Amino acid sequence: MSIYPSRILRLPEVMARVGLKRDSVYRLVRSRALAKPLKLGAGGRASGWKESDVEEFIATCVAARDGGAK
Repeated sequence: MSIYPSRILRLPEVMARVGLKRDSVYRLVRSRALAKPLKLGAGGRASGWKESDVEEFIATCVAARDGGAK
C-alpha cells in the first residue's frame, strides 16, 4: 500500500511502469489482468488508470515470478 494518495496515471506512464507498449497494455485490459482505465472529464475521451491498480498488477507479476499468489 502506497503512502501517497491515489493518482491517475495516463497511458505513457503506465507503459513506462509496466515496461510494455500500448497494444500490450490494452491486451492486458481485455484479458482482465489489468483493470480498465477510468474515463476522465465530461467528454470521456481521455482516460487513465488508478495508480493502485497498476501497482497491484505489478505486485501480481512479481508474486507469479516468485512462485506464489499475491
